[in-house]
Amino acid sequence: MKLGIGIDVWSQAKLELPMRRIRLAERLGFDSLFTAEIYGTDAVTPLAYLASQTKYLRLGTAVAQVAARPPVTTAMQFGSVEELAGRGRVICGLGLSGPQIVEGWYGQPWGRPNPRLRDYVTIVRQVFRREGPVVHEGPQIQVPFSGEGALGIGKPLKSILHMNPDIPIWLATGGPANTTLMAEIADGWLPLGYTPDCAHIYRPQLEKGLARSGRTLADLEIQAGSTVRITDDVKGTIERAKPQVSFLVGGYGTREYNFHRDAMVRRGFGEAAERIQELFMAGRREEATAAVPDEYIDDGALIGSRQRIRQRFFRWADSDATGLTIRAVTDEEMAYIAELAECRPRPDVEV
Repeated sequence: MKLGIGIDVWSQAKLELPMRRIRLAERLGFDSLFTAEIYGTDAVTPLAYLASQTKYLRLGTAVAQVAARPPVTTAMQFGSVEELAGRGRVICGLGLSGPQIVEGWYGQPWGRPNPRLRDYVTIVRQVFRREGPVVHEGPQIQVPFSGEGALGIGKPLKSILHMNPDIPIWLATGGPANTTLMAEIADGWLPLGYTPDCAHIYRPQLEKGLARSGRTLADLEIQAGSTVRITDDVKGTIERAKPQVSFLVGGYGTREYNFHRDAMVRRGFGEAAERIQELFMAGRREEATAAVPDEYIDDGALIGSRQRIRQRFFRWADSDATGLTIRAVTDEEMAYIAELAECRPRPDVEV
């Protein structure tokens, strides 16, 4: 099981990277590091800095939001970071976000997200591979552009930079249609709401998409995520995680469009999801938090004594996931997970 470390920016008013923890992860033998973005800090700029501060970690985004950049800009950014970091170190992780962010922050139409994602990935791959000038006439994105306002003189171009043609593209998806598309066109998956107990829910979509491209599950990297806490207070740790869950399920989106709520429903917690959203939108946030089931947080998490974490970690190792991005607080937690995953330490990395 490959390990990743996640760098969250959800509540940062000032951008600060946890460099000591990042270097510790690299020394312990972690495989990868993932940045994120929301309406503030972008996900790609930190990777350029981290390319100069690390030697071995693969550098990825979980995720760069597709509405934030035209596809050729995404390809230029990841291709540039890859050249600076060293080939084979960059993962282009992409996700749609939701209509509130896409239209409210980026000023882009939500449109038809499934065909837009196909168009987007197709164009990014064209730029990476440089097999000819970039030309794409898709239902959502056209290059060169020929729609309303165009002069009609757009020229197909090929990247001047000879970038790595094989930069992997990973997609963050959760719903059936986008997960099937991901399995067809992507190199890796950043799943929403994936745990060992619910992995079977996604298998039909994965198999359908993989069959379309003549591949098998062995051709796809699956990078799930888990929280790690070594503690004697499992109940208290779960309680402290509930406010964020209630915010995501109850308030991160609209009543019609909330992918975190949908993920909760897929995992078999439909009644709780509806109740949390109802309470949160009514302004009853404490009640919404109290309505989050303990087992929803505990499922897939690595919380408790070392022995409890060991038992639960091997459920992950037996799943289809090839990697696990962890969120740990202490050096002890990171070292213990690295031990369970049988990571190879890198003594030359200074912490």
